[in-house]
Amino acid sequence: MKKLSDQQLRELALAFGYDYSVLKALIIVESNQKGFSDTTGRIIIQFEPSWFKRLRSNRKTNNGNSIWQANSVGDQTAEWTAFNNAFALDPEAAMKSTSIGMMQIMGFHYSEIGFDSVGKMWDFAKESEYNQVIITLKWINAVPQLKAALKTKNWQKVAYHYNGSAYKKFGYDTKLANAYKYLIDQNNG
Repeated sequence: MKKLSDQQLRELALAFGYDYSVLKALIIVESNQKGFSDTTGRIIIQFEPSWFKRLRSNRKTNNGNSIWQANSVGDQTAEWTAFNNAFALDPEAAMKSTSIGMMQIMGFHYSEIGFDSVGKMWDFAKESEYNQVIITLKWINAVPQLKAALKTKNWQKVAYHYNGSAYKKFGYDTKLANAYKYLIDQNNG
């Protein structure tokens, strides 16, 4: 079964020592609680052209009018089109340059999470949303500042370590705080 149940999320939160509502807020903000497309069944991705440009092995090659260069946050059809175009040029760099799954973890974190290759990380994530959350929790545990920020619910630090220095531009800290507050209010109501 690919879908993550609420009970599974509660068990993972407990097993890894995190507040359930904190993890649920991350999932709400990162993927609207979906690890797979309702339309295609494929894993949810966000291909990042700026990372691909840095990570590809033949970056000095003329890119011409490559589809991957024009990608911005789009629907899954556009994301997969850009990803597949990049994958044809450099498979490993394309996988490293893409955030995947329910919690949108970048492929380049594969070794921090404990995988021998980015492809093995992708294969594991493609199996289920449960696996996608495991990957994220392992990554969070590998980043002490993020782990501490989640434990204390410091949304600005969570957003910074999870989404990078441009988090304010996209309001990630506010979105996380609001999602968390909504969940707490729901549980108390």
